[in-house]
Amino acid sequence: MQISKLDQMLEVLAARPKKRLVAAWGIDAHTVKAVHAAVEMGIIEGIIVGDEAIINKVCMEHQLDCSIVKIVHCASDVGSADLAVKMINDGEGDFLMKGLLSTDRYMKAILNKERGLMNNGAVLTHITVAEPLNYHKLLIFGDVAIIPLPDLNQKVAIVNNLIKTAHFLGIEMPKVAIMGASEQTLAKIPSCADGAIISKMAERGQIKGAIVEGPLGMDLIVDKESAIIKGMDSEVCGDADCILFPNIEAGNTFYKTIVKLLKSELCAIVMGAKVPCVLTSRGDSEKSKIYSIALAAMLA
Repeated sequence: MQISKLDQMLEVLAARPKKRLVAAWGIDAHTVKAVHAAVEMGIIEGIIVGDEAIINKVCMEHQLDCSIVKIVHCASDVGSADLAVKMINDGEGDFLMKGLLSTDRYMKAILNKERGLMNNGAVLTHITVAEPLNYHKLLIFGDVAIIPLPDLNQKVAIVNNLIKTAHFLGIEMPKVAIMGASEQTLAKIPSCADGAIISKMAERGQIKGAIVEGPLGMDLIVDKESAIIKGMDSEVCGDADCILFPNIEAGNTFYKTIVKLLKSELCAIVMGAKVPCVLTSRGDSEKSKIYSIALAAMLA
């Protein structure tokens, strides 16, 4: 049986020095089990910040050896997020993970101007790596969770994070598709106009380390035959490594479609802060959470 590309990532990490994960308010079974599994696989050292009694109870209920994970007691979700961020800033951890607390409280701790994890002018973006069925390689895409309607500068930041992620995954010259409503440069449709601008920026060397084309419709991005039928002479069409979505509706719909209908495995992190921050959905599988931990460890 052929090993998945995401499982190959776990094997690569197991041979590297371990990075330290700090999970904020990691009191739920999904988080505790994922962190515990990642520690057992030898890809991280695990620190869970939260109510120690609840975490120990979860470990007991699921027959997990809680001694292999460091537990830092904190009785509230907001306090746990703040403490986890402080531990990162104090050099006690290499990357962050969201536990049971809400996304807005998790992000608030990261974005705190005085005690958070942001550098001036940085743009936070959500990056996903998926292994969709019926596609011949990994797909790296964004943003599906943080920026509702990215402007041109934010789109460029997302593209650069897509490229950075691809490079860490060993893709030397990733092919980046800028998704639009059409492959035509239609000035009245922002996704098409921005796609043309970003493509030209890459052509002139303002975006480096990738082949960037846009605007492209989704059919062209994932299907070479569609490109041939439409007369598109393209290196990216049908062979894209990365996709920039024009808005959160498009990106989030794609994310949930490949998970719920195609049963694809994926991993997701937030980039742009001082360290990678794991941000998975409550509906994501335990395996996806482990993959997300692995991706963050790779980028840390």
